Amino acid sequence: MGIKAVFGKLFARLVNRQLNNLRRNAPILQQKTFLKIIEQAKDTAFGKDHHFDQIKTYEDFKRLVPIRDYEQLRPYIERVTNGEENVMWPGKPLYLTKTSGTTSGVKYIPISKESMPSHVISARNALLAYIYETGNADFLDGKLIFLQGSPVLSEKNDIPTGRLSGIVAHHVPAYLQKNRMPSYEVNCIEDWEEKVDAIVDETSKEDMRLISGIPPWCQMYFDRLSAKTGGKKIEEIFPNFRLFVYGGVNYEPYRARIEESIGFAIDTIETYPASEGFIAFQDSQKEKGLLLQVDSGIFYEFIPADEYFNENPTRLSLKDIELNKNYALIMNTNAGLWGYSIGDTVKFISKDPYKILVTGRIKHFISAFGEHVIGEEVEHALMSVAKEEGIDVVEFTVAPQVTPEPGQLPYHEWFVEFGVEPKDIKSLAQKVDKALQKKNIYYFDLIEGNILQPLIVRSLKKDTFINYMRSQGKLGGQNKVPRLSNDRKIAEGLSAYIK
Repeated sequence: MGIKAVFGKLFARLVNRQLNNLRRNAPILQQKTFLKIIEQAKDTAFGKDHHFDQIKTYEDFKRLVPIRDYEQLRPYIERVTNGEENVMWPGKPLYLTKTSGTTSGVKYIPISKESMPSHVISARNALLAYIYETGNADFLDGKLIFLQGSPVLSEKNDIPTGRLSGIVAHHVPAYLQKNRMPSYEVNCIEDWEEKVDAIVDETSKEDMRLISGIPPWCQMYFDRLSAKTGGKKIEEIFPNFRLFVYGGVNYEPYRARIEESIGFAIDTIETYPASEGFIAFQDSQKEKGLLLQVDSGIFYEFIPADEYFNENPTRLSLKDIELNKNYALIMNTNAGLWGYSIGDTVKFISKDPYKILVTGRIKHFISAFGEHVIGEEVEHALMSVAKEEGIDVVEFTVAPQVTPEPGQLPYHEWFVEFGVEPKDIKSLAQKVDKALQKKNIYYFDLIEGNILQPLIVRSLKKDTFINYMRSQGKLGGQNKVPRLSNDRKIAEGLSAYIK
C-alpha cells in the first residue's frame, strides 16, 4: 500500500465523523443553512426586492419568494452576467457555469466563492466514504481519469466562464494532480471524438485505477480502447482498475454493457453534481440512495411532482417530506439562486439518513393522454425485461405517437439501439408494455380502455445516438439524450436511423 492510500484511509475516518453529523442532524443543519444564506443576501438587490429583512421563518420565505425556473429568473441573472454587483448574492460570482437548456438555450449559473468549495469537497467525500466503508484505497496510488469538459475558460464581463467540469478541474486538490489524467493539453481539446482518441493514446499504457464520467461517453472511451488494443477487455488493459464514478444519468441502462466491456462487475459511486450545487452522493456500497448534502450552503424545497404545474403547489422543507413520493427539487443557494426549480425530480427512500434517488426531469415525461409516464418508469420497464431476456440495450428514448396510421390507436413509440438485435422485437415490446403497465396505473387504464394500443419498439442502426448527438452539436461532455419527451422533436430526428 502506497503513502497516498495510507493517508487516504486516515482522512476517511475523519470525514466519516463529519458525515455522521450530517446524517444525524439533517433538518437542523438545513434550518441553520436557511437562516445563514437569508442573512448573507438580505442587502442584495434580490434580497431587498423580496424583503429578506422580514424573513424569520420558512413560512415567511414561501410567502415572499415565489418558485421560478431559469426563464423567470433571467432578468436577475442577466444583471449578474452583465457585471453588476450585489444582485442575487454579495459581490460578483467567482465563476459562471455555462449549460445548455432544453428551453432556455445557453444558461449561465453563478458560482460564488462561498459555493465553490462544496463542488470539490462533496466529490472528495464521496471517495472517502467509499474508502471508509470498503477499506479500498489503493486506487489513490495509481492513475485517475476524469472524462470531462475543457478547462479553458472564457470571460463574460470579467467573470471566468465555462462548463462546470472544466471549472472544477482548476480546483482538483494538489495531492491528486500528479495522478489525474488526461493531461491539461489533451483535456483542452474541444472536439469530443478527437479528444477521446487523444485520451486513448495517452492512457492506454498507464496504471489506470479509477475512471469518472457520464456512462455513455465512458463507454465510447472503452470501445476505442478495446479497438486500439486488438479487442482486449478493459481489465486486461488496466488490471488494477477498481472504481467507476459517474453522475448525470441513471447507470442501470448502461451497467450490463459497461461491465461486459470491463470484464467484471466493478464497484461504482454515483454522484449528483449540478451547476447549481453538488446535491448528493452515494455514501455506501451496501445501501441504496444518495446522501443529500444538507450542510453545503443549499436550502432545499420539495414540490410534489403531480402539483408542480398547479398555480399554488405545496412547498415542503426537508423535515416534512414523505418517503417514496416523487418531488420536484427546488434550490436556494449561497451563490444566489432563490426558489430555483432545477428541473429534476427526486424521491426519498430513507430519512435516517436522508437519501434520495433521482427519478427524472420534471419536463421529461409523456402525458399526451393523461398517463404522466416518467423516466424512472420507462427505464425500469425496458431494463427489467432486458435483464431477464439477456438483451443488450445501448441507448433509448420514448415519444408519443398521437397521429397514427388510419385505423390505429395512438401509442408510445420506443426508439432503441441494441448491442445485438433481439430475435423477436414484437415479443420484447409486449413484455416491456406489461412491465410499464405495472409501474403506471394511468398507462394501464389507457391500454385496458383501448385509448392507447400497446407500445411499439423501433430498432435503430448501430451508433444511432452518437450520430444523432453529433448532428445536434452535443457529442460528449455533460450532454445526454432525454429518456422521454412529450413531443416528437427527438423522434423525428431519429426516424432516419430506424432499421
